[in-house]
Amino acid sequence: MRDSINLWIQGARPKTLPAAIAPVVVGAACAQLESSTQNNWLNAVFALVVSLALQVAVNYANDYSDGIRGTDKNRVGPLRLVGSGAKKPTEVKKATFLAFGVAAVFGFVLAATTTWWLLLVGVFCFLAGWFYTGGKHPYGYLGFGEVFVFIFFGVVATMGTTFVINEQLTLVSFLASVVVGCLACALLAVNNLRDIAGDQISNKKTLAVRIGESGARKFYISLFIVAGFAVILISLSYSAALIAMLGLAAAVKPIKRVYAGATGADLIDVLVMTGRVQILVAISLSVGLLIS
Repeated sequence: MRDSINLWIQGARPKTLPAAIAPVVVGAACAQLESSTQNNWLNAVFALVVSLALQVAVNYANDYSDGIRGTDKNRVGPLRLVGSGAKKPTEVKKATFLAFGVAAVFGFVLAATTTWWLLLVGVFCFLAGWFYTGGKHPYGYLGFGEVFVFIFFGVVATMGTTFVINEQLTLVSFLASVVVGCLACALLAVNNLRDIAGDQISNKKTLAVRIGESGARKFYISLFIVAGFAVILISLSYSAALIAMLGLAAAVKPIKRVYAGATGADLIDVLVMTGRVQILVAISLSVGLLIS
């Protein structure tokens, strides 16, 4: 029983969960800037549940879809439940929809307390999550994975959190979502850089495959640069937001490794460090916004 639970935890890819936590933390801080008695902070908790559930659902969905296609046969990274034979495809598919179901329940509550238009946003999130690697023509196999991550785990998650708390969409929440989105993309960029060889064999044309190893390394580094510029723009109105640069400073080590040519299993450590940077930036940016 314990071994089975451990397998499901590994399959959920906990190292990617910072991508689900960061936008909620930052979005809540942005909401506090427009503090009022109408702010619904319980919705921030619900938003966190939705974000985490969606992240897990997407991870399981990718495991299932890549597994039945045989894409995961040449993977170097974390355990794949279907590809390794640890779990049956039907079991992983059920886990996927269970996670989507959890997100749907809490998303319905958020829509009921704010606007029913959120249900439409939720539908787009679910469809994007499933067809990332699922269906006959998954867009993740065409090089659009980073677009999905930036939009849904950056812009939508961050601004959505701000909205469900105070029902406002602000410029600062958008700029903050750019920071969050870039760092979420950095996580995917590391994964895709690590998997270039296997993806080429499987004809999975990720962005990393399309632009080549050198281009993928430059793209990874550029994401931190763009995030830094967004922080600077935020600081023009909220000077203490520059504290986020301290969090971004932690990116120096993983950037050096990527620039030096780290490959394969070595990039797993880079993935962990990138997740750590994302959390550090989310916390430091949030603190900066709160004390501005």
